[in-house]
Amino acid sequence: MSDNNQELGRIAGILNMLGKRWTLQLLGIMGSREATRFSELKRSLDISGTMLSERLLELEREGLVTKKIYGTMPPRVEYRLTDSARELENILAEFAKWHAGRHSIYLITN
Repeated sequence: MSDNNQELGRIAGILNMLGKRWTLQLLGIMGSREATRFSELKRSLDISGTMLSERLLELEREGLVTKKIYGTMPPRVEYRLTDSARELENILAEFAKWHAGRHSIYLITN
């Protein structure tokens, strides 16, 4: 497999993960806060606990989210975006600008 195909494969993988339901919404909520508790995310999205856990685990595996567990009763868990996720926010904002520009050109020419 050529280097270009490998790069495209990696890009397709991250886009696939980002395209899963709730992922971008989670990143958006977390991006506006320093730290976010599991219960806050669950309440904000009206998402099942199982689905939220699955998405957060995927984001952790991708290095976009860190998890901190406090030794309290009941346990308190907080999630934070990593520097990589903050960088991704900027990339996604540029992507949105690019798309909006292309969309407006399409509207003008058609």
